[in-house]
Amino acid sequence: MPRQARLDAPGVLQHVMARGIERKKIFMDDKDRASFLERLALILEDTQTQCYAWALIPNHFHILLRTGPTPLSTVMSRLMTGYAVSFNIRHRRSGHLFQNRYKSIVCEEDTYLLELTRYIHLNPLRARLVEDLKFLDQYSWSGHSVLMGKQKNPLIPKISPSNEKGQYLAEKTVEAVLLFFGKNLKESRRRYRVFVEKGIKQGRREDLRGGGLIRSAGGDRASLMGQKKEDRERADQRILGSGDFVSATLQQSEKILKKRYKPKRPIEELIEVVAGQMDLTPELICSGSRKKEISKARALVAYLAVEKTGHKATDVARILKVQRVSVHLAAKKGKKILESLQS
Repeated sequence: MPRQARLDAPGVLQHVMARGIERKKIFMDDKDRASFLERLALILEDTQTQCYAWALIPNHFHILLRTGPTPLSTVMSRLMTGYAVSFNIRHRRSGHLFQNRYKSIVCEEDTYLLELTRYIHLNPLRARLVEDLKFLDQYSWSGHSVLMGKQKNPLIPKISPSNEKGQYLAEKTVEAVLLFFGKNLKESRRRYRVFVEKGIKQGRREDLRGGGLIRSAGGDRASLMGQKKEDRERADQRILGSGDFVSATLQQSEKILKKRYKPKRPIEELIEVVAGQMDLTPELICSGSRKKEISKARALVAYLAVEKTGHKATDVARILKVQRVSVHLAAKKGKKILESLQS
């Protein structure tokens, strides 16, 4: 049976998991864990993706993300590919590090944001990496200790703030979670901890693994007898939420997939358009020159090709004769240039 396409859309909450190949370790020591989080921090800020909860287990990881303008597939590709390369180099190994592709479940935010935050943060306790909640409060490799204010937030990237207030998205996300428990920081942390403690007795929860309304109710069909028949039967393993949420998510994803896979305007054609607008030649744009106007033109092409037309950065890099990482940076620059021209 062919595997289903992933569901994705801007602003969607997703529970993401990935395991090591053959269930082998993907984190050998604290240096590996720190490297993973440092990479994750940079990618989250760069793509404006929020991370509400995270936990690193020796052979897998859990993260709870809300996507921004960048597709989840791009975020995860950058994270997992980059980490696998550095892991292999450090440990002098070769081959795949992760087992198949990552698993992601789209979640209904109002119902499951706090439930999943608690469930993910309790993973180290269920895996017996810590003895009890007191040890979890201080544990460096789960987001729980950050919410408790016991550890610095490793998801704050080690670069200069790019906004006026100097506050990173990771800081705002922590504040957003704690606001659910109160406006006073000390009190909200106390209430959050009580909430987490109540979740310890729940153990592993099958009802948080996707599958629509029936699965979300823990498989208890009797409890759903008051629901409409179509709502009781509406289900999808990639989605955690009510029947209406399942339907809305599938419809939204279908629209995005149609848009993503429609015929693309060729990169060469985009280069010609930009060249004409900036009184340059396509050859100059692809020359690798660092002159201001040519660099500006390349940035516009990168933005139009990757963000607006959906071309892969590798294809754009090949035609522009630049490094793949340069395309992502140029695309961000191109967006700002275009916005300034339109204002």
